[in-house]
Amino acid sequence: MNRAPFIGSPFSCPDANNQTQMIKLIANYSKRLGLPGYSSHQFSISVEAELNNTDDVQAEASRLYTTLQESVDAEIQNTGFVPGNGYGEQKEEKRAEWPTIVRNTAPQQQSWKASDKQRDLILKVIADNNLDRSDVESLAFEMFGLSNLPELNRLQASGIIDELLSRYGKKRSAGQRFNGRASR
Repeated sequence: MNRAPFIGSPFSCPDANNQTQMIKLIANYSKRLGLPGYSSHQFSISVEAELNNTDDVQAEASRLYTTLQESVDAEIQNTGFVPGNGYGEQKEEKRAEWPTIVRNTAPQQQSWKASDKQRDLILKVIADNNLDRSDVESLAFEMFGLSNLPELNRLQASGIIDELLSRYGKKRSAGQRFNGRASR
């Protein structure tokens, strides 16, 4: 099969009749922006244009690039949903179970994670107000997911003490703190 010799620019596409066809110019522009929380969003546009003359390639490419860039920049400014801190992290869920509390058993000596003063104050509030220890253990479970008072750490014990004193504590006279000492 004999073909006609190549005549014209390197962008020409002669057909079977040695006629120059339209040139297809494909342009795309994409931008990705990083967002807080290791998130990002991206937008891209693609366009096809047909050219009659190969002399128009550079001017048309420049025009398309500028148009696509301006369009993407205008659209990407609306970030939409941006996840907050911790979004998507798997958190250990606490099971909503009520503790099994054995009543009328002799209390076992168990070392407390809270301080001795915190332990003594919790037990004093229970005794002074004739509270059932299981009620306080239920409160601890509601607040911290722990029903065994000795397992409460210092911060949790402080929270239980605050709650017990707000519910059952005696009114303090001016200048008195919860431990009975005068404030400075």
